[in-house]
Amino acid sequence: MSWLRVLPVVVLVGLAGALAFALLSGNSSSQTDRFVGEPLPRFELEAVDGRSGFVATDLAGTAYLLNVWGSWCPPCEAEHPLLMELADRGIPIYGIAWRDSDENANAFLNRLGNPFSGVVRDPVGTAVIELGVTGAPETFVVDANGIIRARWAGPLTEDVVRRQILPALDTGN
Repeated sequence: MSWLRVLPVVVLVGLAGALAFALLSGNSSSQTDRFVGEPLPRFELEAVDGRSGFVATDLAGTAYLLNVWGSWCPPCEAEHPLLMELADRGIPIYGIAWRDSDENANAFLNRLGNPFSGVVRDPVGTAVIELGVTGAPETFVVDANGIIRARWAGPLTEDVVRRQILPALDTGN
């Protein structure tokens, strides 16, 4: 009869241990998903007013970063200085302003700087849905052949850039 009292505690400790192991054993944002290794979905969006736009199919021949962001997104603002540094290092970055207006996107870029070689608006999330984006910010490494080589959900950090983004970008040329 005493084992019935101990069993719930043993089960609870086991579940807590399994959860701790899952959280500590890997990076949930390493993005082993169906998009990595696949061609970037085709989409055509309008440029943010007054900015250079882009069509992803026209970017063949060069590896680049594709960053989904929004002026309404505090984590996007937090990662923005790192995007500026990457752009200053000559890394091409293209942006999708998700659920944003031209006015708000421009105010954000005017205030913080524009790291994007081209930036388009996805006001209703058409392209974002095709990309499988779960939230902003999200960054994709796209190789010279238009294949997604890496994906990072959440704000970029120096560690993420060093360990995941740059290695994928180097293999994408």
